Amino acid sequence: MPILNRKLIRDFLHMKGQALAISLVIAAGIATFVMSLSTLESLKWTQQIYYERYRFAHVFAHLKRAPNSLIERIAEIPGVSRVQTRIVVEVTLDIEGLMEPAVGRLISIPERPTPGLNELYLRKGRYIEPGSRGEVLVSEAFFEAHHFSLSDKVLAILNGRREELKIVGVVLSPEYIFQIRAGDFLPDIKRFGVFWMGYTELAAAFDMEGAFNDVALSLMWGASEPEVIKRLDNLTKPYGGVGAYGRSEQISHRYVTDEIRQLRGMGLVAPVIFLSVAAFLLNVMLSRLISTQREQIAVLKAFGYTRFEIGWHYLKLVGLLVILGVGLGTGIGVWMGRNLTELYTRFYRFPIFEFHLKIGVVLLALLISIAAAVLGTMGALRRAMKLPPAEAMHPEPPAVYRPTLIERSGLQRLFSPGERMILRQLERQPLKTFLSCLGIAMAVAVLVLGSFTEDALDYVLEIEFHASKRQDMTVTFIEPASAPALHEINHLPGVLYSEPFRTVPVRLQFRHHSRHVSIMGLETERGLYRILDKNQHVIFLPPEGLVLSEKLAELLEVPVGETLLVEVLEGERPVREVVVTGLVSDFSGLSAYMTANALHQLLQEGKTLSGAFLAVDDNRIEELYKTLKTIPRIASVTVKKATLESFRETVAENLLLMKVFNILFATILAFGVVYNTVRISLSERSRELATLRVLGFTRREVSVILLGELAVQTFIAMPFGLILGYGFAALATLTLDTEIYRIPLVVSPSTFAFSATVVMIAALVSGLIVRRKLDHLDLIAVLKARE
Repeated sequence: MPILNRKLIRDFLHMKGQALAISLVIAAGIATFVMSLSTLESLKWTQQIYYERYRFAHVFAHLKRAPNSLIERIAEIPGVSRVQTRIVVEVTLDIEGLMEPAVGRLISIPERPTPGLNELYLRKGRYIEPGSRGEVLVSEAFFEAHHFSLSDKVLAILNGRREELKIVGVVLSPEYIFQIRAGDFLPDIKRFGVFWMGYTELAAAFDMEGAFNDVALSLMWGASEPEVIKRLDNLTKPYGGVGAYGRSEQISHRYVTDEIRQLRGMGLVAPVIFLSVAAFLLNVMLSRLISTQREQIAVLKAFGYTRFEIGWHYLKLVGLLVILGVGLGTGIGVWMGRNLTELYTRFYRFPIFEFHLKIGVVLLALLISIAAAVLGTMGALRRAMKLPPAEAMHPEPPAVYRPTLIERSGLQRLFSPGERMILRQLERQPLKTFLSCLGIAMAVAVLVLGSFTEDALDYVLEIEFHASKRQDMTVTFIEPASAPALHEINHLPGVLYSEPFRTVPVRLQFRHHSRHVSIMGLETERGLYRILDKNQHVIFLPPEGLVLSEKLAELLEVPVGETLLVEVLEGERPVREVVVTGLVSDFSGLSAYMTANALHQLLQEGKTLSGAFLAVDDNRIEELYKTLKTIPRIASVTVKKATLESFRETVAENLLLMKVFNILFATILAFGVVYNTVRISLSERSRELATLRVLGFTRREVSVILLGELAVQTFIAMPFGLILGYGFAALATLTLDTEIYRIPLVVSPSTFAFSATVVMIAALVSGLIVRRKLDHLDLIAVLKARE
């Protein structure tokens, strides 16, 4: 084996603790990179294949009722490849074992399997049989949430009649990869299920024979989606069309697309931070290793080794650390990716969704790691290559010693000799002190970044479900009702108080931007549904004008005071100009608000309501639920408490898993930075510390000098790390900002305290490890003269 290779192995074994710490930091970045990008590619590939094989539509539209004769006219729209019409209705479900009413969405399908759009994947069971009454297929998410078995029955209210739906098959649909109702803040697969029923039976139940109320289109290659949507709107408008929209606005697709965007952000931001820290550690380690091996470099050059051979020798040491980190990180990333894929299968329903590791991702991770390592160590390598042999044979010139700031101020008497040594060392090597503090601060910052999401989530839930939306439940009608309906709601058993609301689908347009949303009309005086600003102050709606969510205003690029074009998508479909009078900060979806009176004037209608927010008596809740299940005009009942429980059973559990991963990696980073800092300091000052031992200092006093320096650096770095962590969290909120969800920048004092505590523990453990090495300093070597 060549001499330099043997030296490489000896150096690696000598610094095995530092090497492991640096490799773990690299591994943390690579694991996040591999996990995110591989899961991202798996998700994108699965989505694309699923859409293609099961013909997911490009354009969707819902209407009141249209005759089947309209199908031919829709098919004649230029660019339309295929048309599929159906009946879609929502009904109230009475499920055994579930106290509150649930919502079922019934979708018509042909009595016999026929190739079409949004084709179903049969997971288990069979297709419905022609002529068999009440047979349905059910979405897998709802089926599993209630632990149903095939042939189980669900009671539903179909147009005022109680009917039993018999489950004969469990299916997946490209329309419901993510199963959530439009307008809901959180998914609730226990209380929202999708069913597919034969067209003939569903049409008969809702008086829709020879008609449809929902249409889906696929487009030819190169077709203009906006033009198709415009023509489809014109055709469906006389039949109560509520506005066609493209795949990009389909709710399930939007959730999956936003998840892909967030995965991409996570796959880039976190690895950059970890690999930057790793490059910093490699630079510090290599610089100080070269400094302690000056004589060895001189001897090697004296024996004929060229500067390139010496540079290549140290570069191989860096490469060995990188390969170790990439190998370890890839293994951890694959394991995490499989766990993340399993997590996604709870939310995203694909026929097959498996984690696939592409070799290209690993090679890219290796190249990025090598590039970061080389850039981080280039300066140290250049110094090793340029170091003249004659100069290298001599030790580095001693630092210029002068009185420190404390000594010049006359405060040195307040400190012991050991403490003055610590302060001198820190002040006389400002660059080294700065870099060490920066590394520790980065560790604190990454811990803050890994923990703040729980704070943000708690804040969102507190605002959304306690401060803003204070109702116990929300009742929505199938059709807008007249004012006396509120009187009926108030007389339901257990209802203490109610507030009506009116919602209407609209298309908002400002210049060349437009969005398909709903305007919610609210009473001027209300206590259950409050709109809050960033400081949790109640926003009172102006008598006229429109209040938009900040995200919607951002997408439309409309400032306060400008006029929007509002196209109502129901009834007479009036088109009005409305002034934007304010903005509201919220955390989900795209919202628009008006006073109820202003909305009634916009629609040119009397006092009507789409539903009501209810405050209820918990002691009579069961009686209320039973009554609501029997009212045919009620389309849905949303219970706040049940929604939160469902969230905690699913989303919160998965977020906790991700938090564990983040904290684990951040802890590795903290230990890697702190341990390397104190270990390298020991290597540099071992002769000095041994000299102090020869002069009579005790082991405890010598330990205080070395570890006291670490303590001061940690103390200095802590506040800067917390500030930097807040900045990282702010950057993360930008990458997670989508139309579906916004994460607020909220970091609690407990998160700051937790991050600081972890780094202090890492410093303490590192100090204890290095403290053991102090007991084995070579005191005899100190007595030898140094050439």
